[in-house]
Amino acid sequence: MIVLDANILIRGVLGRRVIPLLFRYGSEIQFFAPDAAFAEAEEHLPTILLRRGFSISEAYDTFAIMGRIVEKVDKEAYTPFESAAKRRLIGRDLEDWPILATVLLLGSPLWTEDTDFFGVGIATWTTDRVEIFLHDSTNR
Repeated sequence: MIVLDANILIRGVLGRRVIPLLFRYGSEIQFFAPDAAFAEAEEHLPTILLRRGFSISEAYDTFAIMGRIVEKVDKEAYTPFESAAKRRLIGRDLEDWPILATVLLLGSPLWTEDTDFFGVGIATWTTDRVEIFLHDSTNR
């Protein structure tokens, strides 16, 4: 199991690596993201899509596909970990607490490109390295 940050959800729409990894490992690995990460991605996608000249309808089709592979974690589930997450994020982006709280709730690593999560006491994987984790997790 692994938690995805909002930036990975956005990369899933814009890039070429996230979706194939989700499809390749989705039957064996559980992917999660807090509802706040989905909301953040939805908030930023229109601007990014317009700036990069992407088709909005195709992008949202891809986003919907990710929503069927990545399980959304509701705020009620991760809120008990809010204080612990915010304590670890002091001096960093406190708006990221739902992501860290979800990681703490599930006891799983995080797939992110956000360096604010590095050094907060959790395992983090970036897109260029996450397949190591995914592959190793399926071959245990």
